[in-house]
Formats: sequence, structure tokens, C-alpha cells
Amino acid sequence: MIWVVLALAVVVVVAVCGAAVGLMRRDRRQTAAELARTRAEAAELRAKIEALALQTARPVAAPEEFVITSLGHEIDETPEVVEPVQRIDGRLFVDIVARETVVKAAALTHGVRRALAPEVRNRIRFEMKREIKRSRKARKDEYRRVRDEIRARERAAQGRSQQVAG
Repeated sequence: MIWVVLALAVVVVVAVCGAAVGLMRRDRRQTAAELARTRAEAAELRAKIEALALQTARPVAAPEEFVITSLGHEIDETPEVVEPVQRIDGRLFVDIVARETVVKAAALTHGVRRALAPEVRNRIRFEMKREIKRSRKARKDEYRRVRDEIRARERAAQGRSQQVAG
């Protein structure tokens, strides 16, 4: 009886070990397949980057001078070859837009945070008080100037009326 239990235990241990080895082999195959896909994607991305680098490395042509008249010159009517515009993959486009949005949002929050800082608010308050004092002073000066001008006109008018009456 002990031999049967022992044999059964050995069979169970061998079965568990076999299952574990099978699972490890399956995981290794899946990992190898995923690694191969990743390497293929990396090679494809390298090819795209090299193509983009070649496009940006082309020297920029100087602006052409246009001749209004062609008198005395032969006209070359061969059409120029226009390269098709490369389309951006949807995921790349979303990534670019998301990054740009995040950068803009970060810049905006940084600006708002700086604008609402206590030092900035105090400086704005100080400048506003100074501007209010300056405008009040200018208004008082303008009032005095106009008042003095009106009094001078009244005195001149009284002087003329006295000369006419006298």
C-alpha cells in the first residue's frame, strides 16, 4: 500500500513538473514572439526616422527669381515633380497633440501661478496706487489751469467793459 501511495506521489510530482516545464516553454515562446514583434517595430521606426532625417537634411532651395517676360528666352514647360505629403499615423498625431496640449496647459498654469503670487499682487497694488495718485494730481492741475484761464478771461472781459463805459 505504501508503494502505491509513493508511486502515486511520484506520478503527481512528475505531472506537476511536466506542467510547469510546459508553461515555462509556452511563456518563452510568447516572449520570443513579442520580442521579435518589438524588434520589427523598432526597425520600422528606425527606417522612418532615417527617412525623416533625409528629408530634413535636404538643403533649402533659394527662392526662385521670376521673370515676368520671356522675350529672348526659351520657355521650359516641363512640370515640376511634387512629392506627396507623408501622412502621420493616428497614434503619432494623438501623441503630438496631447504633448502640445500638456505643454500649453503647463505653461498656462505656471503663468497663472506666477501672476497670482503675493509679490506680484503687491507690486500691482503699488503700481495701481501710484497711477491713481498721478491721475488725481493731473486732474487737479488741469482743473487749476482751466480755472485760472476762465478767471483771466473774466478779468479781460471786465477790463474791456470798463474801457467801453469810461
